[in-house]
This record gives sequence, structure tokens and C-alpha cells, in this order.
Amino acid sequence: MGNKKFSRLPGHIGVIPDGNRRWALINGMQKQDGYHKGLDPGLMLYEMCLELGIPELTFYGFTQDNTKRPPVQVKAFQNACTEAVNMLSNRDASLLVVGDHSSPFFPPELVEYTTRKTFGRGLMRINFLVNYGWKWDLRRIFDQGGNVTGKRGDVLKQVASSDVSRIDLIIRWGGRRRLSGFLPVQTIYSDIYVVDDLWPDFRPGHFYEALEWYQVQDVTLGG
Repeated sequence: MGNKKFSRLPGHIGVIPDGNRRWALINGMQKQDGYHKGLDPGLMLYEMCLELGIPELTFYGFTQDNTKRPPVQVKAFQNACTEAVNMLSNRDASLLVVGDHSSPFFPPELVEYTTRKTFGRGLMRINFLVNYGWKWDLRRIFDQGGNVTGKRGDVLKQVASSDVSRIDLIIRWGGRRRLSGFLPVQTIYSDIYVVDDLWPDFRPGHFYEALEWYQVQDVTLGG
């Protein structure tokens, strides 16, 4: 793992860990059983990013739209998100959970993380989107009549996810080629790499292939 060298690395990687339910069905399980299988890949990815010196990593946990699923599935992904945050609270990380914590769908155990907390040496900023919704994120802008003025950095200050920086590279597992409402302000100029394999089938090669693809992308930020 440590012998991988890249001339150019993203400063912030966004992860959409899709395919847990499909993986469960393929493997003869109930849909809700797939979420727990996504925990070890998340920890492995954190360790790989830490080794490479990636400064910031954002995981897409679950959205407000996801809470329309059957209650047994909702409970399963709530538990998985809570366990994931607790796992990383034992590591060198600066943790933040972003989402509507006024809702009963937000795990109460995670409320303390809605203000960023640093553990160990705080070597990496890690953000989890939990009960997140893009309309919730942009609500202050909507309250102002949708008027957006100033530079991109000024707009970022107005959203609920303002402590999450601009994302350079998004990696989505599960083969689907859409953002699904993932941080609309921070992802305006993100490069998007899609892994066809399902998230519980994560392997290090997926990540390294995404980084090698990123090496040759032309980053202009519209310029």
C-alpha cells in the first residue's frame, strides 16, 4: 500500500458508497443487512487516505429522501452511520457530521459531532453526511429569495455545510452515474469517477485506479 506514488493528489475526496442493498440481495441476505458490510471498507479507505496524506474526506451517509425507505432499512443505515463515526473517533481525525439534526431521523448519538471534534492528532478532516438534504443545506439561500451574489467562497459561507471545503474528486461505488444531491455547492467543479463494483465489495485497487484517473484530469475550475 505504501509504495504507491502519485504526482498529484486531490485535497478533498467525496465518497458515495452505493450498492449495499443490491450486494445484500446478491448474497442471499435481506436488503438492510448490507449496510453493516460497508463499515470495514470505510475504515480501509480512511487508512489509505491517511497514508497518502489526503487532507479531507467526506462520506455520504444517508439522505432525508432515504428515510422514506422501510423502517427496518432506515434503522440499519442509522446504526451503520453511528458505528462508522464511533469507529473513526478512535483514530487521528477531525470529525464533523452534517445533516438536519432537528429531525427524529438523525441519530441522537451523533448530535455532539455536529460541531467538529478532533481526536488524536487530527490528521485528516472527515465529514459524514447524515440525514442530509440539499434543500436543507441551501435553506439560508432560499430564505434570501435565492439570491446568490459574490464569489464562490462567499456562497459556501451561506450553506449549512459551510465547514466542508470544495471537493476535488468524487468516487461513487455501485455503477450509478449521478450525484444524488451530494453537496451541490462543494461539488460544482468536482471530477467524478464511478466504480461499477458495489461498495461492500471495495478493494484497494478501486481507490488507486480512481487516483490514477485523476492524475490526467484537466482541472480548470471553469477558467
